[in-house]
Amino acid sequence: MKNTPIGRLRLIGLLEGISYLVLLFIAMPLKYFAGFPVAVSISGALHGLLFVLFCLAILHVMFVHRWSIFRGFWAFVSSLIPFGTFVLDKQLRREEA
Repeated sequence: MKNTPIGRLRLIGLLEGISYLVLLFIAMPLKYFAGFPVAVSISGALHGLLFVLFCLAILHVMFVHRWSIFRGFWAFVSSLIPFGTFVLDKQLRREEA
């Protein structure tokens, strides 16, 4: 990944996507089935930080590359869907090349 606004968005998006999957498929089951709520506290805080950074990175790319509101909205929605940031990354990889 290049050190460009899109490259940073890709990196943060991948980290955010991984943290979301860890939260959903590891931490939440640990909390509800194993009685280990600290897993959600830790992974939830990390995911929250990465989500905010992802939103800021979207805004930065929208400004620098003159993305439309719709394109920025699609990037935001991708972070709400499990595996969505990985689909976004595939599109951004083509744009970055």
